[in-house]
Amino acid sequence: MKLEDLKIIVTGAARGMGAHFATRLHELGAQVAAGDVDEAGLAELPAGIHRRHLDVSSDADVASFVAWAGEQMGGLNALINNAGIIRDALLVRKNRETGAVERLSRKDWDAVLAVNLTGATMMAQEVLAHMLERDTTPGVIINISSIARHGSRGQSNYVAAKAALAANTQTWMREFSRYGIRVGAIAPGLVETPMTSGMNEKARERLRASVPLGRIGKPEDIFVAVKFILECDFFTGQTIDVDGGGAMG
Repeated sequence: MKLEDLKIIVTGAARGMGAHFATRLHELGAQVAAGDVDEAGLAELPAGIHRRHLDVSSDADVASFVAWAGEQMGGLNALINNAGIIRDALLVRKNRETGAVERLSRKDWDAVLAVNLTGATMMAQEVLAHMLERDTTPGVIINISSIARHGSRGQSNYVAAKAALAANTQTWMREFSRYGIRVGAIAPGLVETPMTSGMNEKARERLRASVPLGRIGKPEDIFVAVKFILECDFFTGQTIDVDGGGAMG
């Protein structure tokens, strides 16, 4: 698909990779609808990008945003499922000072699944339905998974969501290829974003040192993979790990 033909939604688009994806696609001629709960961040995107509040964990928000984006751009043919949050904690741990056994809270489990998996799934469902109802295919959906899908200490909730999203990339490919809709996924490693900049410095350095290429990724590194999936009409159903050769521990 040619980038200038895209009418694409980017979720989690206020900052980090999402803002970079939305900006670069706009620069390359695509029509872009950017959604995020961070309206101040959305306001900083370049002029010409459609923007609106979007909480992907809200079914009502998802439905209204997709309808609005279709109206603004005269249709839809692509989605980047980028919205995500982290609420890291060991599933169970023993406090070294008190001896108390602590658990990952159900609240933090549910919050991460609601945004990273359920929200992404409902966005895909709504965009796919929009494309089929209005016959705006061919189309493409990109799920932003994570290298954590292979397992990452202290991230049971995040791992579960990102692994499921990669698996459903295959599922949705099998369901929608007959309509000319491709589905791909990207699993970034450690990338410079506001989310990762808030990590514990020792943990961040440990992860950086584990990367064979010896550096943390940049949003543009991930955008190169996004661009490939969008433009390669013979790519579907697969997840591309973009991690500098190293896996998170």
